[in-house]
Amino acid sequence: MPRIPALEPEAATGETRDAYDAGVARFGRMTNMKRTLLHSLPAYRALMEWYPLFEEIERFLGRRLATVFAHALSVESDCLVCTTYMRRMLIDAGDDPGALALDERGEALVEFARAIARTGNRVPDEVYARVARGFTSAQVVALTGFAGLMIATNIINNVLEVDLDEYLYDYRAAGPAPGKD
Repeated sequence: MPRIPALEPEAATGETRDAYDAGVARFGRMTNMKRTLLHSLPAYRALMEWYPLFEEIERFLGRRLATVFAHALSVESDCLVCTTYMRRMLIDAGDDPGALALDERGEALVEFARAIARTGNRVPDEVYARVARGFTSAQVVALTGFAGLMIATNIINNVLEVDLDEYLYDYRAAGPAPGKD
C-alpha cells in the first residue's frame, strides 16, 4: 500500500492538471509514480528531466545499453517499480534481463551503475577508470547525471512505497527479492 496515494485526475487542478494532461498526451498514461509526484509540481518537473537525460545517453550508448544502465541502477537500488519498468523495456526488445550478453563496455557500465547506486555513491578508482576509458568527459558527466535522476526515481518509489502499475505485472522478476534479478 502506498504511503501517499497517487493523485487522481479529478483532484488535479490548475498547473497540476495541465501537467497531468500533458503527461497523458506525451506518455499515453500517467504511472503511479508520476501521479504521486504530482502532489509536488516542482518534484514532478525535476524528475521528468529523466527523459531528456535518457535521450542524451541513448545517443551515445544506443537504446539497449542506456536501458541496461538504467536497469542496473534500479536493481542495485532495489526498486521494484523502476527495475520492472526497465525489465519491460529489455524484454520487449528481445533481451533476457537475468542473462544479458554484454561486451566489455557494457560490463563496465553495469559495474559503474552498481557502484553509483551503492550506499555512499563512491565509485572505486578502477571502476571509474574502466568507464572513463570508453567515454568522453561530457559523456561521463551525462551518465552520472542520469544516474542521479534514476536513483532519485528509485528513492521516490521506495520511500513512498509507490504501487507497481498493473501494466508491468507480467514483467516482474521471479524470486524471493522483488526487483532483484
